[in-house]
Amino acid sequence: MEISVSNKASRPLPWILAVMTGGLLFVGGLTYRMATTPVSESKLEKMTVKAQRESLAVDIEASGVVEPIESVNISPKNPGRLVQLRVEQGMRVKEGQILALMEHTEIKAEGKYAEANYKQALAELEAAKVRIPSEIQQAQTRYIQAQTQLEQAKASLKRATARIPREIEQIQAQIISARSGLQLAESRVQDNRKLLDEGAITKDRYRELVNAYDSALANFIELQNKLEQAKNTQNPEIDQLRQEALQAQAAMAEAQIQVEERKQTAQIEIASLEAAAEAAKAQVEQVVIQFQDTAIRAPFDGTVTQKYANPGAFVTPTTSASSTASATSSSIVALARGLKVVAKVPEVDIAMIQQGQPVIITADAFPNEVFQGKVVLMAPEAVVEANVTSFEVTIAIGPTGQEKLLSRMNVDVKFLGQEISNALVVPTVSIVTKNGETGVMVADENEKPKFKPVTIGQVLDEKTQILSGLSSGERVFIDLPEDK
Repeated sequence: MEISVSNKASRPLPWILAVMTGGLLFVGGLTYRMATTPVSESKLEKMTVKAQRESLAVDIEASGVVEPIESVNISPKNPGRLVQLRVEQGMRVKEGQILALMEHTEIKAEGKYAEANYKQALAELEAAKVRIPSEIQQAQTRYIQAQTQLEQAKASLKRATARIPREIEQIQAQIISARSGLQLAESRVQDNRKLLDEGAITKDRYRELVNAYDSALANFIELQNKLEQAKNTQNPEIDQLRQEALQAQAAMAEAQIQVEERKQTAQIEIASLEAAAEAAKAQVEQVVIQFQDTAIRAPFDGTVTQKYANPGAFVTPTTSASSTASATSSSIVALARGLKVVAKVPEVDIAMIQQGQPVIITADAFPNEVFQGKVVLMAPEAVVEANVTSFEVTIAIGPTGQEKLLSRMNVDVKFLGQEISNALVVPTVSIVTKNGETGVMVADENEKPKFKPVTIGQVLDEKTQILSGLSSGERVFIDLPEDK
């Protein structure tokens, strides 16, 4: 009875279940017949191999890509026009080598202006260092002069205070003496007037006595006036001298204050001028740095991998990424240093990778050459691509590979693991599973296939390590006998 295509399509589930059921019955029957059918000795040797001990090299193979150790896009620090490009793509450069020159006409003009300001600031500072001490010296001289004038005023006051009382005492003594003389002259005149009337003396003699009296009287009056004058001028003179002394003291104090203030302002003025000179110097240094930045230099030894700008282009420092793949026209060139291999190792093999582990690198571009390397870094986080989980392992390339391999080149790598000595191994094809348990098929006493569970270790392509469950020399089936 034939089943039409339309009937199969309209009822796909029963059809699929029927096919699966038939297949299981067929496989089960075939396996049962194989297991119950004896195997001849010659066929047994062909279908089985002996489990044997040997040294097992644990090597892990993977694919990788050659990448630069360090890659950076070279851009100017300040926007400007590119006037000269001294490198081309593929050129090797040294650290500090000039790669390109930016336009610097305006910066040179700013440099001259800043240098002139700096020289002027230095000149003002030096002039102040000469002028300020002179001004302080002049203030000190005025202070000394005021101090001298004060001392002179005090001396004059002291002398006047001591001199005027003595002068008054002298005048008073003179008055007493003049009063005595006057009284004597007066008595002589009175006495000689009787003698004149009596004719005992001449008129000339009497006139002499009168003149002496007049002189004594005049002298007495003069001394009285002088005494009065001395008494009247005593206080004003002393007051004046005291006032002069006070003025001299105030002038000295003011001169002293001016000296101290000038010393303080001198420090502030010098500090201000020094700060202005430092600011002008900093401006010069800043312009020098800007001028030096117009020369674009290599930050490390490396190779120019890309060129993004030509002379005459206006370039701005807007590139933030360091990968050449994301460079924009604002970069001048891309520079790469050294080479490394980034390999993707499957999750099941990552436990056998260790830092410092030796690696063999091969490339299709160099089919007859093998390059050496070693593991330097293992990524802490897995990468999932097309539902395959792997870890990126970074491999340092030896000197020969650094010279010949090129960036972005695809390579194959083999991680050389530690050798497992005296390992019991069987062909990987002999490993089977039964009810979720791993084992091998061995010949029983009737030389029929019999399932034997085992514990496996390292699986290296066509060989699998047996940790337990199997003895050396035991035969395991690599092919089951056909049903007769």
